Amino acid sequence: MTDAPAKLRIDKWLWHARFFKTRTLAAKVVSGGHVRVNGQKISKPSHAVTIGDVLTFPQAKRIRVARIEALGTRRGPASEAQALYFDMTEPEKKTPAGVSFEGKGRPTKRDRRNLDLMKSRPLEE
Repeated sequence: MTDAPAKLRIDKWLWHARFFKTRTLAAKVVSGGHVRVNGQKISKPSHAVTIGDVLTFPQAKRIRVARIEALGTRRGPASEAQALYFDMTEPEKKTPAGVSFEGKGRPTKRDRRNLDLMKSRPLEE
């Protein structure tokens, strides 16, 4: 009768939680020094994590922050993987609703210029 382990390798946990498609990709990000556990940079994929640790790592074009809620025993479906962590990542900012292409055919040159101007300006809050 063995319960869930008290610790788990970080690359394995990131793979179980479905942040990375393969365990090898997770290990590459960790060994590249791009992951922080509780604010400390780590560089070994074998680093052990426990429940309550806060992870900060890049994923695609975002920086993700997640608190470990549970250690998985397998890489199950997405609903099971989402129960392993609490996502503390800031929500993405939406583009302003002022200027946008409505999708009615090809945009004119004027529409493209306006879209480019909106993309280059910083968002105001």
